[in-house]
Amino acid sequence: MRYSPPERTLAVHLIALLLLAIAHDGVAAPTDTSPIAADKGVAGPDGKTVWYDVALLGVEGRAFDDTEVYFDRLPARAHGVVRDAVWNLSRHSAGMCVRFVTDATHIDVRWTLRSNQLAMPHMPATGVSGVDLYVRDDEGTWRWLAVGQPKTFPTNEQQLVRELPPGRREYRLYLPLYNGVEEVQIGIPPGATLSRPPTYDADHAKPIVFYGTSITHGGCASRPGMAHVAILGRRFDRPTVNLGFSGNGRLETEVAQLMAEIDAAVFVIDCLPNVTADVVRAQAEPTVAVLRAAHPDTPILLVEDRTYANAFLVESQRERNETSRAALREVYERLKRAGDAHLYYLEGDRLLAPDGEGTVDGSHPTDLGFVQHADAFEAVLRPILGE
Repeated sequence: MRYSPPERTLAVHLIALLLLAIAHDGVAAPTDTSPIAADKGVAGPDGKTVWYDVALLGVEGRAFDDTEVYFDRLPARAHGVVRDAVWNLSRHSAGMCVRFVTDATHIDVRWTLRSNQLAMPHMPATGVSGVDLYVRDDEGTWRWLAVGQPKTFPTNEQQLVRELPPGRREYRLYLPLYNGVEEVQIGIPPGATLSRPPTYDADHAKPIVFYGTSITHGGCASRPGMAHVAILGRRFDRPTVNLGFSGNGRLETEVAQLMAEIDAAVFVIDCLPNVTADVVRAQAEPTVAVLRAAHPDTPILLVEDRTYANAFLVESQRERNETSRAALREVYERLKRAGDAHLYYLEGDRLLAPDGEGTVDGSHPTDLGFVQHADAFEAVLRPILGE
């Protein structure tokens, strides 16, 4: 996602563009980085803001173009193929973000939600239904800038940041984790420009694809940008696809068949919090087999469940961790012995610090817990990605 240096050769540019063109359209960012035409925006009634539909920019984290609603995570044809619970959760915009470049001195956002459940008892409205703005600083680091707080249903409109100094900057706007959106618009001053982002280079164009549970889904981050899937996207400077389905990440081959359509850099399977040992033994290997049939050489990372924060004292929780992990390890070792050279493993004890301070309820991470998750994933994924 870095701006192409002027000294890069034309040949490299052409190769990168070709690779992006053949990548999955729902994952690769648009290659045209020219400003969005001013007549594509709609002036607000006060004359101080021009509104642009984010579809003009493209939305990162959309793995499929043939969706019923633009911001759905699974294609329309998945309805009736995956279980109803998975389908309903796939209408959430978890993991999606809008990357854009602007010289605006203020940035507004207007987003229309699909559900009137703005918050949950253990997760704030800013994470469930809010939007989250990051900016790339002069050193190339992504920095948090502002959060959009959902206060009404269905539509919220807020000025996220104002009094920005002059200059063109790259931004990321993350969409709600546990709610769906019908429409999202970015507002900037008249005369300001809005452009599609720089494209990923050839080494970073393919996404990391995550299949998992409520934790992958983003529960219980305080903001959409604090889910570990989003954190890793910023750290690796590459797209991510979030296929976390709260309570329903069950190693299902129907989901794996859809995942297999994505040209991924890595597939991450992180379903143990939703399945017991018997399900792991029955389902893990067929799920891997579906992905492996379509992608013989693509890395697949199997992830154990995080350790329950009270497992050190509550025997049933400790046993739940131990039995499901033992079953997954059996599958992993059997597949490795069978010759799968591109299968990797992440132990659950690495996902949360042992002090137990990283969860809201013993299971779902707080922002601290998600940073701990991201640290553990990064340590394993970085060598897999050759970084």
